[in-house]
Amino acid sequence: MDSILLTGIRCYGYIGFLPEEQVLGQWFEIDVKLWLDLSRPGQSDNIKDTIDYRQTIRLIQNLVKTSQFALLERLTGAIADAILEDSLAITQVQVIVTKPTAPIPEFNGKISIEMTRNK
Repeated sequence: MDSILLTGIRCYGYIGFLPEEQVLGQWFEIDVKLWLDLSRPGQSDNIKDTIDYRQTIRLIQNLVKTSQFALLERLTGAIADAILEDSLAITQVQVIVTKPTAPIPEFNGKISIEMTRNK
């Protein structure tokens, strides 16, 4: 199956378990892999035969900006569900949500949640 990768989508949101995360907010990075049949647009060179990446990116950015979840797992699932609902052409989606600056003492790494969902 063919796929489209959208990586490095940066969004500011108010997701987090700690109260200050929900008030002050923070940056998130999202990568998505979308599985769909690309044989038709591969021949036609017509955007009507594929998905509009801009729409998917806007959907993700809006969801991160407006959601108030406590868990990254909830945000990741919400993004996956929204993408599958938004496009009939997408049969499977993989979403990776990364919190690059988690407020954990003595931890300088990143935290990521990865989910794969099918229609």
